[in-house]
Amino acid sequence: MQRTIGSSKKEMGTSLHDLLGRPLRNLRLSVTDRCNLRCSYCMPEAEYVWLPREDLLQFEEMSRLVDVFTGLGVDKIRLTGGEPLLRRDLPRLIQMIAAKPAIRDLALTTNGVALAEQAAALRRAGLHRLTVSLDTLQPDRFRELTRFDALPQVLEGIETARQYFDQIKIDAVVIRGVNDDESIALLEYGKRVNAEVRFIEYMDVGGATRWSPERVVSRQELLNRLGREYGAIAAIIDQSSAPAERFRLSDGTVFGIISSTTAPFCQSCDRSRLTADGVWYKCLYATTGTDLRTPLRGGMSPAELRALIEQGWKTRDDRGAEERLAVRDRTTLVPASTLKKDPHLEMHTRGG
Repeated sequence: MQRTIGSSKKEMGTSLHDLLGRPLRNLRLSVTDRCNLRCSYCMPEAEYVWLPREDLLQFEEMSRLVDVFTGLGVDKIRLTGGEPLLRRDLPRLIQMIAAKPAIRDLALTTNGVALAEQAAALRRAGLHRLTVSLDTLQPDRFRELTRFDALPQVLEGIETARQYFDQIKIDAVVIRGVNDDESIALLEYGKRVNAEVRFIEYMDVGGATRWSPERVVSRQELLNRLGREYGAIAAIIDQSSAPAERFRLSDGTVFGIISSTTAPFCQSCDRSRLTADGVWYKCLYATTGTDLRTPLRGGMSPAELRALIEQGWKTRDDRGAEERLAVRDRTTLVPASTLKKDPHLEMHTRGG
């Protein structure tokens, strides 16, 4: 059940490529660094340094940058945060991006707290797909994980979104001793709401200041647990560069595992990230990025912006997760004291 490494022939022939032959295809666009939860694996600290509001890109600026990226081969956009549903008038941005002929996949990741009231507007605006983060189905545990008593709102959001979206995915970060006993319950819930569950290994990046190797539940351990419950599990082999390996149970249920920590997929990674204030990161683990806001607001032409991004991608050789895997005595990537000096290092700032 090994993951297929590398890009498909179709991908290799249609995009700008980096030093490892990876195409520029997938842009994760953060619309805000703010969030209405404080998940322990993402925002465990008590205080944060937020991006200045005047630095946040306007929708028209985001749209202009998306045009530059699509000109270089990007055809997939995922809107992230923070919590993207906190960005005022978000459907207007979705409408702007959905109208671009080059975009064949427009998705959004949300914690679901505000989803019930916004699902219809998101769909009307042209959003294609939706992913909801849900790590537990237990109210007390949800409150402990997120520091908010909001599980009912999330579940209501998923139920409401089912009326408007055919494709819903549920992302669950699995942490040993916290929620690793809920993999079967989450999978059964996914069956009930017709959503594909994706289990995510606990990652040591950004705000995960309490990460340790012992708290990681590996892909293989998850497969063993689910196999004991459901029997034979078949791998779904495809040529996609999507981060999740997908599997099928004997009853046809499909689920995924994102094994960034124990089995990185850096060799096929076609994703880059644009923060809400316009800093472009070519790897989730990168400590520095390229400022696109300043040249954009300074009057740099689309052609000049294109050249800046093109040069950045052509020289890309990032393999952050693979490099972390090779670290002996591995601990958290960034200490809390360093995070407070640079909010761009936070997971909730660069969009996960």
